Amino acid sequence: MLTCKEVSMLIIDRFEGDWAIIETENRDTFNLPRIVLPPGIKEGDVISIHVGIDVVATKERTEKSKHRLDNLFDE
Repeated sequence: MLTCKEVSMLIIDRFEGDWAIIETENRDTFNLPRIVLPPGIKEGDVISIHVGIDVVATKERTEKSKHRLDNLFDE
């Protein structure tokens, strides 16, 4: 199960080599590797990014870490 939040209005400001400079609504910027963006994207395009939590994978990793710690202290 994924829980997601969409970041509103992100604009491709420019490209610098292999990096895309992304501008947010409040004019902050951050970089993304160009390779993760769709083919044909260009300066001025508006993109959306969905950031989500994979609840199942998080639980599995937590349980695995706990198991490793338990085994470490049992020795």
